[in-house]
Amino acid sequence: MRPLHTALAVLVAAVWGFNFVVIEIGLDHFPPLLLSALRFLVAALPAVFFVGRPKAAWKWILGVGAALGIAKFGLLFTGMAAGMPAGLSSLVLQIQAVFTAILAAVFLRERPGRVRVLGMVVALAGIAVAAVDRGVSGPVGGFVLVVAAAVAWGVSNVLTRKAAPKDALNFMIWVCTVPVLPLFALSLLIEGPERDLAALRALDWSGAAVIGYVAWVSTVFGFVAWSYLLRRYPASSVAPFSLLVPVFGMSSAALVLGEGISGLRWLAAVLLVGGVGLTSLAPARAKPRTAVVTTGSPAGAGAASPAPSGSLRTSGAAAPRSG
Repeated sequence: MRPLHTALAVLVAAVWGFNFVVIEIGLDHFPPLLLSALRFLVAALPAVFFVGRPKAAWKWILGVGAALGIAKFGLLFTGMAAGMPAGLSSLVLQIQAVFTAILAAVFLRERPGRVRVLGMVVALAGIAVAAVDRGVSGPVGGFVLVVAAAVAWGVSNVLTRKAAPKDALNFMIWVCTVPVLPLFALSLLIEGPERDLAALRALDWSGAAVIGYVAWVSTVFGFVAWSYLLRRYPASSVAPFSLLVPVFGMSSAALVLGEGISGLRWLAAVLLVGGVGLTSLAPARAKPRTAVVTTGSPAGAGAASPAPSGSLRTSGAAAPRSG
């Protein structure tokens, strides 16, 4: 990669890592479901009027919007509001690569090789260490919600691979429109209209800056820049930079929010990042197919699965890791 593009990849990872700190600050201004709804509202508008009509089937837009927007971000924001630290959230959420690989093996018939299986085991060991660390330092309810958010992200990755959108930006903007009304409805139902109205009436420059960052900087800029890099370079060249997200997330949380990083958390980070790297970057194998042919070897036997070509089509590290 050219030095300028390498710097851009690092910048995107930093933007996504710092996003967890911004979310933590935003939760002081808004209830979690309302904050998530505002994120997607501002990300979708007015962009949806400029990207043209959807270029993917509505079933995939609705499916990814529900899994990614409603489930993943709703659970993540709620887990952080329940006490899950920003830095630890940025780390634990990366287990989505393991859930994506497992779901891809079940539904896409991508058989994991030995290296990928080893990566899953190492990453799960990192999650176990993180769970012990969280159990020592505070309630585990928020931890469980963030792990559930990672599962939902894995589902959205598999749905996106099935959708295989030709225009990734168009697809993401339309996906952002899906969770807006459901999240507002859930916020009214669970968090209550009084709490929501109080948060909106108290909106100040700090709260507006939070919404602007998570919507435009993290979602729109981060996604567009990541997609640009993936159009110019192989996913295997771009994907490793996403492993910097929890590094930036944990370090920025320590610097800005004063979050401590225990020895257990460092061990969890090493295991999780290493395991996710193995899981994401090791090639998956397609299920062998056999066919009767008149000459030559069986058609398709041992064929490799298609190489990922974009952040929304990748089941591993090439998928965006923002919070």
